[in-house]
Amino acid sequence: MTEPVLVADEVYAGYVPGVDILRGCGLDLYPGEIVGVIGPNGAGKSTLVKAVFGLLRVRAGTVRFHGEDLTNRPAHTLVSRGLGYVPQRDNVFGPLTVEENLRMGTYLRPKEFTERRNFVEELFPVLGARRDQKASSMSGGERQMLAMGRALMMRPEVLLLDEPSAGLSPVYQDQVFERVRQINSAGVAVLMVEQNARRCLQICDRGYVLDQGTNAYTGTGSHLLHDEKVVELYLGTLARVR
Repeated sequence: MTEPVLVADEVYAGYVPGVDILRGCGLDLYPGEIVGVIGPNGAGKSTLVKAVFGLLRVRAGTVRFHGEDLTNRPAHTLVSRGLGYVPQRDNVFGPLTVEENLRMGTYLRPKEFTERRNFVEELFPVLGARRDQKASSMSGGERQMLAMGRALMMRPEVLLLDEPSAGLSPVYQDQVFERVRQINSAGVAVLMVEQNARRCLQICDRGYVLDQGTNAYTGTGSHLLHDEKVVELYLGTLARVR
């Protein structure tokens, strides 16, 4: 039976001493999957991804990658092991060009830059067309694609996305979700925290619903999308599939 590539087990974490945002939540990510994490504001979704990626200290519980305990390892160590991360905000170097941003993505393997840049530009043609453009002058959707492209420069086996559609127009949201599918089709497992719960569940193999730092529901994306309790409590009537 296939083993999960990434496991977060009974994780406790928070930003203020003595106050836990995450209270024993966890997840599994198997090779080739897209897994979504949804839930109300303040549920701990982004906190979970940051804890997994070593950006927030885990107070209890474990994070394992291919069975190896990587709990509280620094983020740069996780990148070299095969994890990539795209934060929600401040996810590009504004003063740098598109090409310079991509080059930063291979700082640990500079000899692979050209090969990886070609791969990323095939996935995101707009980046190839705007190699010399400053990232700060790009639209929100274009910057998000650049951030995702830079994370792919190190050949990650797992890509962690924190609210990839946040603040984008509907057109760019559609493009981002389509790119997530393409990234996954290229062999990258994806763990995605997303505010657009309905669109997230439509493309996910499995999903987790967090509430107050714990796992409230889990199931396939299709199951959660059609579950009356999940729709009523977490998605809202507008998300109901008609």
